[in-house]
Amino acid sequence: MNTIAGIRWVVTGAAGNIGVALRRELRAAGVELVSTDVRDVEAIDGTGDRVTVADLLDLTALTAMFDGADGVIHLGGLSDEADFHDLAEVNVVGTYHVLEAARRSGVRRVVYASSNRVTGMYSTDTLVDADMPARPDGFYGVSKVAGEALCRLYSDKFDLSTIALRIGSYEQQPSTPRERATWLSHRDAIAAFIAAMTTDEHHAVFYAVSANSESWWDRTAGERVGFRPMDDAADWNIPGDTIEPQGGPFATPSYSLDRMRD
Repeated sequence: MNTIAGIRWVVTGAAGNIGVALRRELRAAGVELVSTDVRDVEAIDGTGDRVTVADLLDLTALTAMFDGADGVIHLGGLSDEADFHDLAEVNVVGTYHVLEAARRSGVRRVVYASSNRVTGMYSTDTLVDADMPARPDGFYGVSKVAGEALCRLYSDKFDLSTIALRIGSYEQQPSTPRERATWLSHRDAIAAFIAAMTTDEHHAVFYAVSANSESWWDRTAGERVGFRPMDDAADWNIPGDTIEPQGGPFATPSYSLDRMRD
């Protein structure tokens, strides 16, 4: 897989911030899209982006939707801390459905949007690489660890190529002390997903983060898949001390407990 022009990809979570920006770039590069979300999706153009509303919990609908696709970019799901039961249903079961629908439909690759929050309990003086044990900073991080494990299983057991991106802080520009290390620019985010789509690696996990001078995450795995970020949070003068651990405020007990239903 070394080109994206003329191929067909399904994008879940297509109405989200990354989904909209990524779809716009992929259409400009000649990728045929099927864009889906649980809410209404606005097509990038009228011919090369077929939009549909679908639920990640509907395995039958996903299987039919994936038929004939070259790959799936799985951005869908809950994107922050929430009640654990909701996270398990949407992020874990929903990711299983995406992978199983891809297997049943003969899709070659699933690109999975994981999160830096899978290792948020490491200290800020630890350089974390993708092979180190997960230390999630909350139940959302746990759900992403489970998604990564499902990707590994489907690659090992069912020969489905899976590439997982541990996405950093996706913002137009960094604005907090934590983002000096975690910032992912819009330009670098697009580059990370295109690298994941086109790499020759069968399975990989890497941090999708900009080339920040202050770094908590080893970028070697990203380099192996062809991801070479360009932007640096150091170009903005952001004062202040970071909060331990790497997850910062996301790692506090209240950030999880306040979101539990009971």
